[in-house]
Amino acid sequence: MILSQRKCILAPKIIRMLFLYNIIITLADFLLKIIALFNPKMKLFVDGRKTVFEILSQKINPQDKTIWFHAASLGEYEQGLPVIEKIKEKYPSHKIVVTFFSPSGYEVRKNNNVADVTIYLPLDIKSNAQKFIKLVHPEIAFFIKYEYWPNYLNELKKYNTPTYLISGIFRENQLFFKWYGQFYRNALNTFTRFFVQNEASKQLLLQLGKTNVIISGDTRFDRVAAILEKDNSLDFISEFKNNTLTIVIGSSWPKDENLLVDYINSTSLNVKFIIAPHNIKAEQIQQLQNSITKKTVLFSEKEHKNLADFNVFIIDTIGILTKIYSYADIAYVGGGFGNPGVHNLLEPATFGVPIVIGPNFSHFAEAIDLVNLKACMSITDEKELSNAFDTLITNQNIRQEKGQTASEFVNTNKGATKMILENIKQK
Repeated sequence: MILSQRKCILAPKIIRMLFLYNIIITLADFLLKIIALFNPKMKLFVDGRKTVFEILSQKINPQDKTIWFHAASLGEYEQGLPVIEKIKEKYPSHKIVVTFFSPSGYEVRKNNNVADVTIYLPLDIKSNAQKFIKLVHPEIAFFIKYEYWPNYLNELKKYNTPTYLISGIFRENQLFFKWYGQFYRNALNTFTRFFVQNEASKQLLLQLGKTNVIISGDTRFDRVAAILEKDNSLDFISEFKNNTLTIVIGSSWPKDENLLVDYINSTSLNVKFIIAPHNIKAEQIQQLQNSITKKTVLFSEKEHKNLADFNVFIIDTIGILTKIYSYADIAYVGGGFGNPGVHNLLEPATFGVPIVIGPNFSHFAEAIDLVNLKACMSITDEKELSNAFDTLITNQNIRQEKGQTASEFVNTNKGATKMILENIKQK
């Protein structure tokens, strides 16, 4: 009786908060359109949403069966990709709809070959959510890792659509677990099942009374493990490497590069470097190239060059870093000097490559595990970077041992996709 009275008391409060939330999102929509006039990235964010409903009307018919996947950005899309691919195999007559929140995800993967429709997700305004769900009418909905949009989730619940969180991860500092987080806790009530990465996430959800939780692990392990079955050869990288020990520097930021360039310029060891910066704007690439004193070539200028003659190869394009890691003897993964931290470690790990990173990795479970297993070395300054590289370059046994540990770590953690598919149901 007391519990039911409590629900009655909370319901009007939730309604008021949802009303306020809708006002805030509507104001944000207005402000973003103004910002887009001056900011190219925000212009993509705004302009990309203008034709969403038109595209849906053209590509999805009322009689179509559909399944919807939502990814915040590129990382979440890659994380969910093994599930998307298997769902496509399991439900070949369904249309797959993939939505992105961020331009950095949509612009890179808008032409993917796994989805029937790839679009931006309109902002979480109630009218947008109603129109979107009516047009897409998904039989199943998947949210990948993060993002809990209350209006979309409420609409899915109205239609009794099975809704799943995959590769979810929860932390104590999230709004759900604050005394003032009732509004967001209420959004979690819409999920049919939570597939989470670890025991800590399950325990946090249990504190909220959520028993519909399965520890499935991280689907990224399935994705990176599958990379080994693909053709990862790149003739120009093989030509550059020329049987020389090679360090691949992936997704580097200026703070990483400040340390790395000093090492590249000063080392006398027989080693080559491939740098794939996170940002490939021409002026930053030029600045990076100018800071390196050793013989350097850009990907965009590689034609008609004898690549074996160069010491440093700067990759000023996107989409090939994964394959490049297959040529690495050592990998440095960037982002560890910024916030929220280090980029994807699992791609070099799956190739059995020892990894070096910066100090900020506490938000990433796989990074913590790889550091604890000693397959990954975390450095904080130039001296530690130099010691780590010198050790890995000169000691083959240590290099191979760390690389094997990294590979075994990926293999041990496969299987999340299979578990998810075994525990979902249609409407």
